[in-house]
Amino acid sequence: MRTGIFTLLLFISTTTFSQKVGLVFSGGAAKGLAHVGVLKALEENEIPIDYVAGTSMGAIVGGCYAAGMSPGQIEEIVTSKAFLDWVNGRFEEGNQYYYFKKEEDPSFVKLNLALDSTFNFLLNTSLANDLSLNFALAEKLAQPAAIAKNNFDSLFVPLRVVASDIFTQTQVVIDSGALSDALRASQTVPFFYNPIRVGGKYLFDGGVYNNFPVDVVQKAFHPDVIIGCNVSSKVYDKYPYGEDEKLVSRSLIYMLLDKSDPTRIPANGVYIQPDLKEFTAFDFAKAKALIDSGYAMAIRQMPEIKAKIGVRRTCENVAEARNRFNNKTTPIKVTQITFDGFTRGQQKYLNRFFKNGKRPLYFKDVKRGYFKLVSDDYFNNIYPSFSFNKATKDFSFKLARRQPSNFQINFGGEIATRNISNIYLGINYYSFQKALTHAQLNFATGDFYKSMQVKARFDFPFLGQFYLEPEITLNNWNFFQSNDIIVKKNTPTVLNRVDRKYGVKLGIPVARQIKAYLQGAYISNVDQYIDTKVLVSTDTLDQLELHGVRFGGGMSFSSLNRKQYPSEGKAFSVSANYFSLLEEFKPGNTSVNPASVRANQSWWQAKFSLEQYLRKGIYSSGYLLEGVFSDQPTFANYYGTIINAPAFNPLQDSRTLLLKNFRAFNYVAGGWRNVFSIRRNLDFRLEGYLFKPLQVVGEDDTQHAKIDQQIQQIYFAGMANLVMHSTVGPISLSVNYYDDPNRQLAILLHVGFLLFNKTSLE
Repeated sequence: MRTGIFTLLLFISTTTFSQKVGLVFSGGAAKGLAHVGVLKALEENEIPIDYVAGTSMGAIVGGCYAAGMSPGQIEEIVTSKAFLDWVNGRFEEGNQYYYFKKEEDPSFVKLNLALDSTFNFLLNTSLANDLSLNFALAEKLAQPAAIAKNNFDSLFVPLRVVASDIFTQTQVVIDSGALSDALRASQTVPFFYNPIRVGGKYLFDGGVYNNFPVDVVQKAFHPDVIIGCNVSSKVYDKYPYGEDEKLVSRSLIYMLLDKSDPTRIPANGVYIQPDLKEFTAFDFAKAKALIDSGYAMAIRQMPEIKAKIGVRRTCENVAEARNRFNNKTTPIKVTQITFDGFTRGQQKYLNRFFKNGKRPLYFKDVKRGYFKLVSDDYFNNIYPSFSFNKATKDFSFKLARRQPSNFQINFGGEIATRNISNIYLGINYYSFQKALTHAQLNFATGDFYKSMQVKARFDFPFLGQFYLEPEITLNNWNFFQSNDIIVKKNTPTVLNRVDRKYGVKLGIPVARQIKAYLQGAYISNVDQYIDTKVLVSTDTLDQLELHGVRFGGGMSFSSLNRKQYPSEGKAFSVSANYFSLLEEFKPGNTSVNPASVRANQSWWQAKFSLEQYLRKGIYSSGYLLEGVFSDQPTFANYYGTIINAPAFNPLQDSRTLLLKNFRAFNYVAGGWRNVFSIRRNLDFRLEGYLFKPLQVVGEDDTQHAKIDQQIQQIYFAGMANLVMHSTVGPISLSVNYYDDPNRQLAILLHVGFLLFNKTSLE
């Protein structure tokens, strides 16, 4: 009898302790962060995890766990600002390389095309920038993959990753190779991320054909118990009457994702579905709440889990095993960089970013070179990966070229309640041989502002690094057409400006964040205006022409988070320029001086500008400082002088107004910007500025300009503004005030970016 009882207990004990547990994580984008909470709950309650299979975000979380990261480490990563930067396509702070940053334009839609030698166009359909995400995955997973020798069964926990082959319409189960490639492929949502090649095939999100891979873990590992966590809401067996109207807005997601069926979990398994109704697939900023939701549901079902899984694995034992795995880590030292899909001449150019071919490279060198390279828009098709050389115990770094986007069309503009609306079109073409050439043709048209710009930038990989940028810019401003549609009482400004610049710029990088430049240009401007406040139909306009050259240089930097209405980051610029111009003045009938003027004018000018934001929670405090110092002379009359004087433009519409009190040859100015984030992408701004001219341009009785050195006046400008940051640019409603007799209080509503080319004298 005793022998029988002992045998039974031994059988039960052996059966219990031989239980193997498989974990299955579904896809679900941001909702997949709830899987981290499930991992935390399982480890805290000593539930063993022997195998993992995942799809999309489930593959990311499960893959990080299999790679030897603890749930706490994964949580630390996904709740960090860096993680938000990765998924939102931004570079982490410190990784921006300002040298390649282009001048801001009013575009809000970019159409990326590939133009081949037969003039066929291929459309790049991806919406998201994956450059930071790709490198982060390669960085975090290179060493675990090296330990496992690219065999997923040899990771800390054996792993299977599910992706999709959309050409054969089948799932692809990945069990070996570069771990970062497998995870990146599994979350390639069609139309959102560019696909990557794995095993010679372009693969997409595993959720297309198997979003809840229970069958994969069963077939690969035959676990005794399966715990499946599903964060996808697509579990409908029947038409969702009563919910269809609410769900139809997400129809594309339902078309792209396979149904997550809870019945796939065997009867002896556990099905977990966290309560995520309040979250969307894009709520990455709510990572902590998502993790807590997963944790809470796993804890709620812990009695069921413990009843079905008798074996326990202490936290100490798990930590010890994880440490043994991670202690095999080899530091990343790169002895070889390979370039897949590039010619020999192109490889020589690319090597300049990686210490000009010097080897070995340490990880910081590789990271610095990579982000320098991809800071140029042309290289947004680069895909990075590390591979381990078992013989030499070092790494190689590979840059693979995906479908290049060498032809880009930009659309933009704005609609406003003042007559300053316009449409913008930019056409860009890239040619990459031994050097990189970027040609641009930009157009803007509207009643107030028209422009045409032709530019080309030639980036050379020798003599350190530099670029040459010739340009032709033709601008036309008609201030008479900038009337306010709402407020009619303002006196219209009679001024038409034709502004032409033919120039070339030489640029070089200074350290990592600053760009220095030298420039020269030929200027040809024509200003037409009246010298009285009221235009009569019989009046003829004064005409002031300026022709000549300018030379100068400067330095600049910007890390602002938006090209208009920023709330984070910093920007500064400093410049010095010399002008030598021929002034030709022909008076109209409103001038009291009938004589024409022809004179040579020359002057120097120095300018600085500094802008910075300090954010804490929902509040961001910013400041703007600016100053101009010059010995600029007066022109033939007062009006011609004031319109060509340097201007302080602190508010979004300042460039569309002729504010005489905010123009001077020498001035200092500054302001305070307060930004309150009411909700995501919706800000309330309060801004105030002071403008102090160090000498004031006034008008005497004969319409000539006079300089007053003793003026004590300080002028004020301010704005209260509600702005929503949308896919078509800012949607802004503001009340603007200027301490100027012609334009004081005004209401402005605009949609899109109020951005214009600089004038030839700026």
